[in-house]
Amino acid sequence: MAELVERARAAEPRAVARLISLVEDRSPLLREVSAALTPHVGRAHIVGLTGSPGVGKSTSTSALVSALRATGQRVGVLAVDPSSPFSGGALLGDRIRMQDHALDDGVFIRSMASRGHLGGLSATAPQALRVLDAAGCDVILVETVGVGQSEVEVAGLVDTTLVLLAPGMGDGIQAAKAGILEIGDLFVVNKADRDGAATTRRELRAVIAMTDRADGAWKPPILLTTATTGEGVAEVVDEIAAHKAHLDQSGELTRRRLARIRREIEGLALADVQSRFSHLSADVRLDTLAEQVLSGQADPFAAAESLVESL
Repeated sequence: MAELVERARAAEPRAVARLISLVEDRSPLLREVSAALTPHVGRAHIVGLTGSPGVGKSTSTSALVSALRATGQRVGVLAVDPSSPFSGGALLGDRIRMQDHALDDGVFIRSMASRGHLGGLSATAPQALRVLDAAGCDVILVETVGVGQSEVEVAGLVDTTLVLLAPGMGDGIQAAKAGILEIGDLFVVNKADRDGAATTRRELRAVIAMTDRADGAWKPPILLTTATTGEGVAEVVDEIAAHKAHLDQSGELTRRRLARIRREIEGLALADVQSRFSHLSADVRLDTLAEQVLSGQADPFAAAESLVESL
């Protein structure tokens, strides 16, 4: 395992892929992997791309990779695809749109299946990001499934959240209803060559202006792009860098990362407790408590407390 981690740190693609596979499969070696990687993470800037299906997330991600590589940065892409209802694996739609980067050794692209996890992400995404970070990526792009209102979870996983919209797919009010105005650090109206792009931008600006923001807080820019041609993508890269600088100067980057790690630790602890409960599903004690609640001898809260104490 130590050798595998060292090979991944040297940016060897097969080693990186192997480690992410161990993460996805929840291998018993995962704790050893995490312990080996943790001292080498924290350098990459993690950027999340979210938005409704059809706004051009995959095409925009590919265009951003090209723009970032033009500046000499190593780029990792974690593209969370919908799960196949048959195999449970990722449908790999994003790989099809990113063939231009297949032979670039400065880009690592990995598709992960959401496997039913809400929020447009995979439950193992935090550990996969740790692998890409340790592998020397300067920027990691996280593209969510595109599931609508539950996509706000991406904000808790990344440093910068980029929200994509497109003309004719709902106005700024709909964006507010979806909850994405609160999480967006950058807003990008893609497919700007279509009618209505300027209107969508104007509506977004009006809605954002009504939100309360503290003095000195970051003011999210609203940019227009046409990802298929690359128009406007360089400006997005510049704004991502500007937001990173703001996070560093304000101390917000440390606060966000501490909150992220706190949630990860909490999630792992809860998963461990849930695993222990699953082993009690056929336990006589659990059956006994259920019978007591049914007969009125105990209430559910008291039974749950008794069960927790037994752990």
